[in-house]
Amino acid sequence: MSLVQMYIPSEVAHSCIAELGELAMVQFIDLNPDLNPFQRHYVAQIRRLDAMERQCRFLQTQIEHAGITIQTLKNPESTRARSAQQVDDLEETLGRHESRMVEMNVSYESLQHRFLQLTELRHVLESKDRRHAVDTLDDTAPLLNSTSDISLLDMSSIYPGHVTGVIERSKVATFERVLWRSLRGNLLMYSVEIDDDPSNERSTEKNVFAIFAHGLQVVNKIRKISEGLGGTLYDVADEPDKRRDTIIDVVSRLEDLSTVLVNTENARQSELVKIAKQLAAWTTMVRKEKATFHIMNLLSYDPDRKCMIAEGWCPTSYIHIIKTSLRETVAASGTNLSSILTPISTHAAPPTYHRTNRLTSGFQSIIDAYGIARYREVNPGLFTIVTFPFLFAVMFGDIGHGFLLFLFALYLVLNEKRLSSNKGEIFSMFFSGRYMMLMMGIFSIFTGIIYNDIFSLSLSLGKSGFDWPRHNGTGPIEAHTNGHVYSFGFDPAWHGSENFLLFSNSYKMKQAIIIGVFHMSFAICLNVFNHIYFGKKEFVWLEFLPQILFMESIFGYLVFCIIYKWSVNWWEVGQDGQLLRNAPPNLLNMLIYMFLTPGTVDPKEQLFPGQGPLQAVLIVIALICVPWMWFAKPFYLKKQHENHRYRTVANDEDDHNSAEFDHDMTAETEEEFEFSEMMIHQTIHTIEFCLNCISNTASYLRLWALSLAHAQLSSVLWDMTLKIWFNLTGFPAVAGLVIGFSMWFVLTVGILLGMEGLSAFLHALRLHWVEFDGKFYMGDGYIFEPFSFKALVDSEE
Repeated sequence: MSLVQMYIPSEVAHSCIAELGELAMVQFIDLNPDLNPFQRHYVAQIRRLDAMERQCRFLQTQIEHAGITIQTLKNPESTRARSAQQVDDLEETLGRHESRMVEMNVSYESLQHRFLQLTELRHVLESKDRRHAVDTLDDTAPLLNSTSDISLLDMSSIYPGHVTGVIERSKVATFERVLWRSLRGNLLMYSVEIDDDPSNERSTEKNVFAIFAHGLQVVNKIRKISEGLGGTLYDVADEPDKRRDTIIDVVSRLEDLSTVLVNTENARQSELVKIAKQLAAWTTMVRKEKATFHIMNLLSYDPDRKCMIAEGWCPTSYIHIIKTSLRETVAASGTNLSSILTPISTHAAPPTYHRTNRLTSGFQSIIDAYGIARYREVNPGLFTIVTFPFLFAVMFGDIGHGFLLFLFALYLVLNEKRLSSNKGEIFSMFFSGRYMMLMMGIFSIFTGIIYNDIFSLSLSLGKSGFDWPRHNGTGPIEAHTNGHVYSFGFDPAWHGSENFLLFSNSYKMKQAIIIGVFHMSFAICLNVFNHIYFGKKEFVWLEFLPQILFMESIFGYLVFCIIYKWSVNWWEVGQDGQLLRNAPPNLLNMLIYMFLTPGTVDPKEQLFPGQGPLQAVLIVIALICVPWMWFAKPFYLKKQHENHRYRTVANDEDDHNSAEFDHDMTAETEEEFEFSEMMIHQTIHTIEFCLNCISNTASYLRLWALSLAHAQLSSVLWDMTLKIWFNLTGFPAVAGLVIGFSMWFVLTVGILLGMEGLSAFLHALRLHWVEFDGKFYMGDGYIFEPFSFKALVDSEE
């Protein structure tokens, strides 16, 4: 990474910054840190673009509400930087469309409101002329409890005061109760439900009501209660002829309003369809312009040169591309001025930039989730491409399950262009890790071949190394070796045997220890590259060497013993038929007694000649490494600090002013280095490393535990769903196999691929974050985030 400084003529600053946004190669630095956002030069332009973006969101909301699909942007070139006149034209276009949509919405809502009022009035008028059972209320009868066939017209003559209107159906019960209690039953009320209009989205369930009572004050009270509960009152004439004429007039007006509403909605839809074709381009253009002015606010203005000064980080290999792009942009503007780009030296820590592709981006994101690498430190993402799917496969080893995972990932890979438009949260997680799952599936097939396991069954791909004698019907059968070694992986003769679990358990446990020690040893070795690059070669001797010796003197020796034990035929017999060696020793007990009785080994438990003295030497090396890690680095740093202070004072004795300055600097350095704090830090680090060597090695046993659990779950699932039907014949066997296969497939996908796969993924993630990265990875950097229009548009989506 290089820190570059750019001098850009003010006239073409906007075009140059926009072009750099298209390139996505520069991370700009704020040269105006003391100014708040409201004191920046381009605040007015940003506010203007904020208003335009709001207009785009308003139009988008209207289009989505209308159920119209917004056309995607097919030509990205159409949204590149535009001139000030083109932005002005876009602002005018958006304002015109917004005002027209607002006007059409207000008109449509007004017409719809009037349509609803006329509809309610029609229901009131029609209900007034019907003959219904009427409930009479008096001081002694309960509400609406008696009926008669008196028409509402007759009620108008009996009760001269009446109130008619519409109220929400959910409030009718409350309305009746309030009227009953307020007027003490001195009224007559009639209500009927209004049929809903399914074409009207804003319609609510309502009832028409008519209330008859005596006295002007009572009628006024009824009106207030009705309006208080949200009812709408309508005045209806008492004469039938007038009501009939009013109904005719209302129906006619409703027909006219319906026609106007349809025409208004069609015009609105037509307008929105036109907008939908260009809205994506408009929105992208506005966002790009807004982002450009945000970046321009980070620049400083040089009034003498009349140019904008920008500083930022960029990959060193891209400098010539940036220069060419700036030169072409300035030339296209027609100005005689030129832009200047020069790298500048700095002691600031650069951002971290890892070039990734579709295959490696998923693995790098795993490391970035743990921490961003310090600039130029060893990136564990490179090794994770191999180690992560391998550790996953050790726990998930099955040819069939790995093949199903491979097929799912292969489908995502082959259809990635079509599926990339799916923005679902859960699907996006799977889709972003499609190449990771592809490799996990491939590695699972490989480890499945080693385990000779396909859906809990075995494959016979070569001649077995065991022969089974003929069974005489009594007792267990013991297989005998035939001198042949199975070509690859577990011998199929082990499957189905009584001691298969004992054999596979022992193998997978030792395999987990070997993988773990190699994985952690490799992580410790990566410290060498970090120490050398950062100019701390002394730390190779002060830190790396005692760590790797401590690790290998205990756990490296354990791995050697495991491999040596595998390589020896412990049951080999001599010519006299006697065993040539003692029984194979228990390695766990061997490691424990290595510390309890150093230098001595029971002859019956001896692994190889000279084992006791060798173990004593290894224990001494491990014990020496502890104080080596503990004290060497702090005392070395203390000595370096004292030598630096001595040289600083000795070289400046002749210059009093300079000596005073250097004395202040030396005092600052002294404050920065505290030997006691360094000792505390190193003590914690030493204890943590020694304990982690034990706990982290044991942590790799999860590889054995999950592999065992996966194999046993697969076996139980096969036995409980499919195997039980193989002994039947006829229709029960066919029906059972169909049902059993369905259950087996669903449970295999749901439990073994879904739950077990997720579990293996999380455990592999933990082994990389804690056991591997924790040995060498600092992860205290910050990521390179260039000014990119593509990233801006993707984040908005």
